[in-house]
Amino acid sequence: MGSMKMESGMRKTVTILAAASLLIATAGCTNLSKTEEGALSGGAIGAGVGAAATAIAGSSIAAGMIVGGAVGAAAGAYTGCKQDKKC
Repeated sequence: MGSMKMESGMRKTVTILAAASLLIATAGCTNLSKTEEGALSGGAIGAGVGAAATAIAGSSIAAGMIVGGAVGAAAGAYTGCKQDKKC
């Protein structure tokens, strides 16, 4: 029973660290178009949400980050493209 609590705590820690590192990585980017900004921020947010969702569900955190990041990047790029009026 104690190892399950430890595993759950480790999943939460990994999820928080992954989300924080993605947000920090996006902070240094400048001179990006709205499309690029949307793809970058959408990917980071999607990866964080994917990691959190799969950690809660007990699935692969890496798979959740990959799928969430891809979906988030696509949605963010499309939203930014619309703002740039290039789509």
